[in-house]
Amino acid sequence: MIAANNPNLNSWVQIPENSDFPIQNLPFGIFSTKKLSPRVGVALGEKIIDLNALGELGYLKDLDIPTDAFRNSVLNNMMGHSKLAIRDLRQRISDLFVDTNSELQTNTDHHSSILIEQHDAFMHLPIKVGDYTDFYSSEQHAYNVGCMFRDPNNALLPNWKHIPVGYHGRASSIIVSGTDIHRPKGQQIPPNETQPVFGPSRLLDFELEMAFITFDGKPLGQNISTAEADDYIFGMCLFNDWSARDIQKWEYVPLGPFLGKSFASSISPWIVTLDALEPFRVSGPDQAPKVLPYLQYKEEKHLDIKLEVAISSSDFDEHVVSRSNYKYMYWNMNQQLAHHTINGCNINCGDIMASGTISGPEEGSYGSMLEISWKGTRPVRMPDGTERKFIADGDSVIMRGYSSNDKLRIGFGEVKTKVLPTI
Repeated sequence: MIAANNPNLNSWVQIPENSDFPIQNLPFGIFSTKKLSPRVGVALGEKIIDLNALGELGYLKDLDIPTDAFRNSVLNNMMGHSKLAIRDLRQRISDLFVDTNSELQTNTDHHSSILIEQHDAFMHLPIKVGDYTDFYSSEQHAYNVGCMFRDPNNALLPNWKHIPVGYHGRASSIIVSGTDIHRPKGQQIPPNETQPVFGPSRLLDFELEMAFITFDGKPLGQNISTAEADDYIFGMCLFNDWSARDIQKWEYVPLGPFLGKSFASSISPWIVTLDALEPFRVSGPDQAPKVLPYLQYKEEKHLDIKLEVAISSSDFDEHVVSRSNYKYMYWNMNQQLAHHTINGCNINCGDIMASGTISGPEEGSYGSMLEISWKGTRPVRMPDGTERKFIADGDSVIMRGYSSNDKLRIGFGEVKTKVLPTI
């Protein structure tokens, strides 16, 4: 067990019950305040640990990461010092804040400089995203879409169980939680029509996803195996891959998603390290037909992460429309990264790889309004009596996720985005 993951650890910082951010989590993000410029922080309960202050006060001097890496407005510089260096940093933070260590605990003059209230902070996009790839790795989601648009007896395309299908998305429009978006506009083909029209999307949708962020990979021409993949993954976040279904439907043949996806993707601000999630490894589904050797893997590589999606507006409080779980994925992260690099494609520090929509095996666990409303034929009633087939102007979509067992809860916080009218 990684020492920082010990479920018996307690912090001298007060942690609310069922907090997403116990001392065993210690996720990384970028924050600022009215007085502090953007910098690296770590969430602990309702506090943020200012790593720049921690370093300047001499508490991180024996690590391989210099203090100036924590004065950056993105995590990339810190991440560039290797996974082992990040692991040592996380362990040092755990040691400083555990209740059995008096080193910082009794030095109360330093507390106000190091510990920032989360409610006083502004959260920023945590990484400089170089490239973004979106996979399509939930079998139930792929099956549901195949049933709606093709044949229920032939819902999955011939390649789906042989490769982790994916496409290259748009990195520039990835935004952090709390950033509003405007309803996209573009070409659509109305029902029973043969010619396109132009205007605001009428079928705006969310996609419940998780994403992982990479360290620098191997040089161009080399690949990362499923056995090596964990060494190249920094951590994970919640990911809402917004989709304009009507724009997407008209444009995606023959080359795939474009404007129906590229207008926005929202991520949660805290990156939970892969190390923190180790206690929640689970077995994946039996993969039949048997995958090719480079996609085969050993040990448990799926993760049990409970997920929830809610919709709110000025007319009603949050209303949960989906409860799902990341463990339902058919293809895991190791397979996704192995497939992504098998042709020699190089990955860079800060690349984002999203899971694709995560749908569970039954109604109530589907990861998009397209499925929840079954292409608009089953409207969802909201608390104020209105109905939703897709997302309306003024709606906010909130996604949350956490892993838990009888001793430990590791959470991701939330990703929340409000939809504004078309400009």
